[in-house]
Amino acid sequence: MSGEFASTRLKGAYGEEAAAAYLAAQGWVVRDRNYRTRRAEIDIVATRDDVLAFVEVKAWRALSRDELGRAVNRRKQARIAGAARSYLAQRPDLSDRHVRFDVVFIDARNGGIELIPGAWSGEGID
Repeated sequence: MSGEFASTRLKGAYGEEAAAAYLAAQGWVVRDRNYRTRRAEIDIVATRDDVLAFVEVKAWRALSRDELGRAVNRRKQARIAGAARSYLAQRPDLSDRHVRFDVVFIDARNGGIELIPGAWSGEGID
């Protein structure tokens, strides 16, 4: 494994761990992590009250809402929405929940965390 890939992978693992802990502290129940289909991966699947959130985690050196479009472009959004449909097909017990697509930004420099609820619409997922 190359140094850059290992570094990126470790940063991602740290970010996902930090995001899961943050969500749990906010009252979310983390149901799954790293849910994979052939075309996409959902970093975290969490529930709170009547909401089912599919969460993309981004651990960056800079924390900026302005970067959301670059972080999760339309193609990635569509892939995550497809994975969410697959997840829901396997978990009909969660079908009565309001579905939301969130992004958690982790500032890799100082560990700051920002949750962006409803970062994009799932285009008819719920």
